[in-house]
Amino acid sequence: MKKSDDDQHSHVEETDSHMEGSDSHMEKTGEDDHGQADRNGHDKHAGHGQPDNNGHDKHAGHSPGMFRDKFWISLILTLPVVFWSAHIQTLLGYQAPEFPGSDWIPPVLGTVVFFYGGWVFIQGARQELRNLLPGMMTLISLAITVAFLFSWVVQLELLPAEALWWELATLVTIMLLGHWIEMRSIVQAQDALQELAKLLPDTATRITDEGEEKVAVGELQGGDIVLVHPGESIPADGVVRKGKSDINEAMITGESRPVKKAEGDEVIAGTNNGAGSLHIEVTGTGEDTKLSGIMRLVAEAQKSKSRAQHLADRAAQFLTGAAILAGVLTLIVWQFIGMPIDFTIVRVVTVLVIACPHALGLAVPLVVAISTTMGALNGLLVRDRLGLEEARNLDTVIFDKTGTLTLGEFRVVEMSTANGISEEEALRVASGVESESEHPIAQGIVKTAEDRKIKIPAAEGFRALTGKGVAAAVEGIEYHMGGPALLRAEGAELPSSLHEAAEAAAKHGQAAIYLLRNGTVIAVFAVADAIRQESREAVSALHQRGIRVAMLTGDAQAVADAVAEELGIDTVFAEVLPEDKASKVRELQANGKKVAMVGDGVNDAPALATADIGIAIGAGTDVAVEAGHIVLMRSDPRDIPRIITLSRATYRKMLQNLWWAAGYNIVAIPLAAGALAAWGILLTPAAGAVLMSASTVIVAINAQLLRRAEL
Repeated sequence: MKKSDDDQHSHVEETDSHMEGSDSHMEKTGEDDHGQADRNGHDKHAGHGQPDNNGHDKHAGHSPGMFRDKFWISLILTLPVVFWSAHIQTLLGYQAPEFPGSDWIPPVLGTVVFFYGGWVFIQGARQELRNLLPGMMTLISLAITVAFLFSWVVQLELLPAEALWWELATLVTIMLLGHWIEMRSIVQAQDALQELAKLLPDTATRITDEGEEKVAVGELQGGDIVLVHPGESIPADGVVRKGKSDINEAMITGESRPVKKAEGDEVIAGTNNGAGSLHIEVTGTGEDTKLSGIMRLVAEAQKSKSRAQHLADRAAQFLTGAAILAGVLTLIVWQFIGMPIDFTIVRVVTVLVIACPHALGLAVPLVVAISTTMGALNGLLVRDRLGLEEARNLDTVIFDKTGTLTLGEFRVVEMSTANGISEEEALRVASGVESESEHPIAQGIVKTAEDRKIKIPAAEGFRALTGKGVAAAVEGIEYHMGGPALLRAEGAELPSSLHEAAEAAAKHGQAAIYLLRNGTVIAVFAVADAIRQESREAVSALHQRGIRVAMLTGDAQAVADAVAEELGIDTVFAEVLPEDKASKVRELQANGKKVAMVGDGVNDAPALATADIGIAIGAGTDVAVEAGHIVLMRSDPRDIPRIITLSRATYRKMLQNLWWAAGYNIVAIPLAAGALAAWGILLTPAAGAVLMSASTVIVAINAQLLRRAEL
């Protein structure tokens, strides 16, 4: 049992400021009521298309399998329509077999294709018109309906012209193929996210007074103790009560290395246990797990609109209107010239088909789905798409110091020794002396020894020296540890080398703790809030991207300057009260800076909300951080430059897709209308459908290439 010794290091009151806010980063909000998911936290829209302008799903009730089946059946029906088409026979120079009723093969099968394969587009058009947002479905249904009605008028000999049965059938079939490809692309973009839902095992081993029992994961409740064998998945969020193991959290946090877990450590549902057995007390199940929270955030981000999406929406609406206008003008011009009505109708249908804003409808949502899922699989949870999109424009990143750039815990950052004792031996003895102390500085010394894999010796006769420090015997030798008050009480003299080390610690605002043996000082330890190893890489990576780095802290100026100097931070705001952090953000914004604030999402909430982009770091175990645009699963500042890399790569793909999806119509629409007819270049509706579908496929493939981005 550890002894309470609150006053044992009272001689270093001036260092207590190190602890202000150091615990606050551990405070988490337990609420996550902004998400709307089912009871298991799964995405309700799995297998559906992207939301359209009003947020409803233009492919509601559709699936890749449905379009696949309709495509293959329509293709089988279309082949005889094409084969028995008089136009195709003349074009290719062959004679199809004739028998009673053979002339009715194209109209009958063409009609079946229209209703079986084309009805899905007509239903989509009705929905678009009901919402007063005509778009892709409206143009497709208008094209196939015009072709269908015109063909029956010709078939019934009400108009002397050539029917468009083979054009109609091939058009519907190719459009079904295009939608099948689109739906597959969307589902593939969501597949990685949906894999998260499969991480949870179906059953768990619950430990009761009667022994072990296998139960469904859904039956687990808070307070239950579950046994997780080596290699099994963690069935629920919880706390380790017995055992040690390495946990693979890669699918949840993006951390590639296994994380060591021991008694008292938290574990996350869906992560994979290593070689050790664990007894875990359940703290969260079902929709209350971190896994469900992650899926809610990602699902919401995929449905949220960015500026690029709004631009695509407006472009699609404009293109729809332009296509209808182009179709009307095509009809008027060709009839005015005196061309046959069947020729004119073919031109009109081709214009309507080739101008469908299909690629525009897919250009941004598919990139959104892929980038959001990529972020989630790398521990970057996007709560607001606008935040990720704007991250590319950042020129300043502000870090909260405690718990963000630093561990928020004391560690030995420097040490010096005398009388021939090595640093490792001094730390070993010091950790033994302090091993029974509960003081944060004492625990910092012990944890430093543990971090360095030093075996901590047992201490005997531990006792607190009120107002001065502690004393204990290690391996039969009496040692004292404390600060300046201990030196004065013992009348101990500092060797010159140790005196310089103590002065350097004081200059940097660090606590100097002395180790005495038989009244002689043999070592001095500089103890401070330790800088994360990853912080140096993070600051360097931001500088490489042309971004300045600032730091906010409530610590003394000397402490802040020491951290800033070591990390190469450009601007330091020290001795800042929590309520004043937001004003520092506004100060930089007033100078024209595009600012991101990185903090713990709790005591930094005002600053996070004030910044252009708020990034909550280390909130992976409580994903309901409301103040930030982006939530980081792990406390790794290197994820900040990764956000910027993802933002820039995402925006590039959006722009590329938008330019292609909208730009090809500049050439395609005049070509479809017959602008090159004088040179014998005319597109059929089916050829127009191929071009339109090809543009969609190109957009989908280009979006998939985003996966190659190295974050």
